[in-house]
Amino acid sequence: MKIGILGGGQLGRMLLQSAANYPVEVSVMEKDPECPSAKLCHHFVLGDINHFEEVIAFGKELDALTIEIENVNIDALFELEKMGVRIIPRPAALKTIKNKILQKEFYKSHQIPSSEFHITNGKEELNDHLHFLPAVHKLATGGYDGKGVQLLHGKDDLQHGFDGPAVLEKMVPIEKEIAITVAVAENGTNAIYPPVEMVFDPVLNLLDYQICPAKISDKTLWKAEAMAIAVARNLKSPGLFAVEMFVDKEGNVWVNETAPRVHNSGHHTIEAHYSSQFDMLWRIILNYPLGNTHQILSSIMVNIIGAEGYSGTAMYEGLEDVLSIPDAFVHLYGKKETKPGRKMGHATIISNDHQELLHQANKIKHTLIVKGDKKI
Repeated sequence: MKIGILGGGQLGRMLLQSAANYPVEVSVMEKDPECPSAKLCHHFVLGDINHFEEVIAFGKELDALTIEIENVNIDALFELEKMGVRIIPRPAALKTIKNKILQKEFYKSHQIPSSEFHITNGKEELNDHLHFLPAVHKLATGGYDGKGVQLLHGKDDLQHGFDGPAVLEKMVPIEKEIAITVAVAENGTNAIYPPVEMVFDPVLNLLDYQICPAKISDKTLWKAEAMAIAVARNLKSPGLFAVEMFVDKEGNVWVNETAPRVHNSGHHTIEAHYSSQFDMLWRIILNYPLGNTHQILSSIMVNIIGAEGYSGTAMYEGLEDVLSIPDAFVHLYGKKETKPGRKMGHATIISNDHQELLHQANKIKHTLIVKGDKKI
């Protein structure tokens, strides 16, 4: 089958690595000829995934098309779907998730618990919601990896709000942040991965590391699984859906956001689970049986990001030391250029000893440093 991927970042790269196990011919479209996926696909097309005509030209001869980022031309996907190309996930589901206003309204309309919110169309409207603070202001479209998100604790923070369509969400007293990935086949059957607990860098607002399985009570687990399945079922689309949730101090669970694709919160599945999230998506695209989501061992995953104070050509310090750690697996994304906070790779450690996982994750975080050849 001829399959296309819109976007050529690290998610596309890892999809391509998994594609080697299947009878597929994969094309990638991306506007950066040096992107991580460029040299691993069968066909690389230089193009803009937001340009209607370019997406149509890329996809019209394919059997199926998927994404590695939501920021794509939805109208083109609807048109390709009319032309008979299978789009995973379906354009209607992607349209809902791509816009955070539509996403929040989706949760509300399907009675899926999510934090209270108001819609704002300009920065000046924030003054009408002072009583609602503290809250989180999120751009309706275009945000990713902590970008397009501002924490507003009080009136003095309003200047940091967004002057465009956005969602103002009531801040939840978070005990833990978790994520559950649900795989949905074309026939509607699903498979669910164990929950992961996510720990974020408070400065970069970027995933620092995550532990699987999350340490939560059975009652919280049942709630979270039911909510994740409800999100995936009501989107009415085959695909892979990573549902990020908050657990508050009273044990309530709230859906935060959903990613309709392979996701950072599922990278550990490459080594720690029988069927990785990348393998699972290929099974869905190719209409094969869903894979086994059970874990082989508990795991922790650490994001490897560009060090502060450096940019330019990437250089990896401490790589040999990390590779000498038993049961540690390093994935570098092939990005030539680094900058502070840029995702350059990840490392996964597997073990059923929780303290050992935490110890090795901390060791990797302080050993493997990505610097550029320019100080800034």
